[in-house]
Amino acid sequence: MDLEDGPETDNGSSAEKTAGPCVGASILEPYIGMEFDSEGEAKNFYDDYARQEGFIVRMDKCHRSEIDNRIISRRLTCNKEGFHVRGKNHKLNPYRKPRVSIREGCEAMMIVKVNKCGKWVVTKFVKEHSHPLMGSGVRSYGTTESKDKRIRQLTKELERRDQQCQKYRKLILSLLETVEEQNKFLSTEVEHVVKSVKQLENDVQKPFDTS
Repeated sequence: MDLEDGPETDNGSSAEKTAGPCVGASILEPYIGMEFDSEGEAKNFYDDYARQEGFIVRMDKCHRSEIDNRIISRRLTCNKEGFHVRGKNHKLNPYRKPRVSIREGCEAMMIVKVNKCGKWVVTKFVKEHSHPLMGSGVRSYGTTESKDKRIRQLTKELERRDQQCQKYRKLILSLLETVEEQNKFLSTEVEHVVKSVKQLENDVQKPFDTS
């Protein structure tokens, strides 16, 4: 999925600096050409900046390499970005209070992109928000890496449990088949024993009948 990126800054540009410097206790404002060593470092920086300014970060669109499918650019937005649109088939529950959307079409964002040297560079930054900001020190509850990791763990656990259920189902079916076969065998044996007993009774009774 393509992103609306600005021009990528070359490694030799004077605008490039290593991310992380702070002025006192404040977080430096993002700028075109700011560098990070990884996508995670860029996300953490924007989280800190968002917490300082009073908004919440959402992990938005990314662009992947056509060669190895790795992520080569990422857009980080305010959580009030875009608008909530209900699907055509969505039906309102008359007994449930409609959920209020927090999206207000905010355009604040930061786009980072991998350059030829493997650095993640800020290629676009929109500072202005379309809504009042909260106080500083707000925790970022966007789609964080920890949430994504937890979702992946739960998904794997569900897959593992599903595989176990499939195995147990096969074992139970196999056991039922075995029980059914044993029942048939025992029924045959019982029937054979009953016939043998009747035959024996007949054989024993014949001498008395001829006397």
